[in-house]
Amino acid sequence: MSENKKKITAGQIVPWAIYGLLVAGTVVIFCFWNNLFGEGNVFEKVISSNAVLQSLYSVAIPAALKCVAILGVAFTFGIGLNALTKIRKVGSQKTTTVFILAANFLKWVLAIATIFLLLSACGLQKEFSAAGAGIVALIVGLGSQSLVADILAGIFIVFEGDYSVGDIVILDGWRGEIMAIGVRTTKLMDAGGNIKIVNNSDIRSIVNQTKELSVAKCYVGVSYGDRIERIEKVIADNLGKIKANVPGIVEGPYYKGVSELGDSAVVLLFVAKCKESDIYQVQRDLNREIKIVFDDNKVNIPFPQVTVSYDEGSGDERVSASVRRAAESFREEQRDLSRDIDDRK
Repeated sequence: MSENKKKITAGQIVPWAIYGLLVAGTVVIFCFWNNLFGEGNVFEKVISSNAVLQSLYSVAIPAALKCVAILGVAFTFGIGLNALTKIRKVGSQKTTTVFILAANFLKWVLAIATIFLLLSACGLQKEFSAAGAGIVALIVGLGSQSLVADILAGIFIVFEGDYSVGDIVILDGWRGEIMAIGVRTTKLMDAGGNIKIVNNSDIRSIVNQTKELSVAKCYVGVSYGDRIERIEKVIADNLGKIKANVPGIVEGPYYKGVSELGDSAVVLLFVAKCKESDIYQVQRDLNREIKIVFDDNKVNIPFPQVTVSYDEGSGDERVSASVRRAAESFREEQRDLSRDIDDRK
């Protein structure tokens, strides 16, 4: 067996086994629906004079079978909707976003409908109608403002089109790709696979880096000993070659000039326009191609160096008394002359 083949764990098998049993039970129940729940069905028969046993047979078992059928259908639709929310491309990005938002909304509708159908199957819909109304009123009173704000914000996000699924954005200093815009939340994933979940109503400001082309920058240091005119001639002759070797570049590259006179190098700046999703790879490729061009044309790219020297002195460390007195006199003279100069500024 290949080492790369994924092993199936018990945690993956059990949920699917339960789902398979639910689906199989649902199919069987629907095949015999009239016999099980129609007029003159088997559960209307009296099998015992014991009230508890008869109630279990005529009420509990039919309710359990109906619940199995409801759950089987609900889980089937739920898996389908969950698969739809993972679809990454349906036409334009805006269409994809609307599609995923609608699928997420239908999941909530399905969950609520399933709860009420289960209550109905158990014969509790009337008993829970008043209590349900009270619970709904309580939820509306305590939490609806936040919920409604999140939902409305999600709708405005989709139809205003400020950002869509697949866009790369910066939210509160956190850079990531929009994975999903749900009924209540927006999910972003960064380059490391970390997912940030934000309530739609909490999004106050966001930077969309996908709407327009991004700028990849490349800083390269050259030696002070090389003539800048010769280096610029080399750059002019090779910009087309650099562009051909970096497929991620959409516009450019361009030479912007001398960016800085550094401690050990003259720093040159190159820029190129590209898609935000390609910006880091374009920067790496630009660095590589410029290094190759400079190597081929004998343009030196210096690196910081530290030179340590050792002075052995004059060989005579003795100082005569006259020299010592002259030094002391010079120090006192300079101190008096500079007394009015404040050196703390």
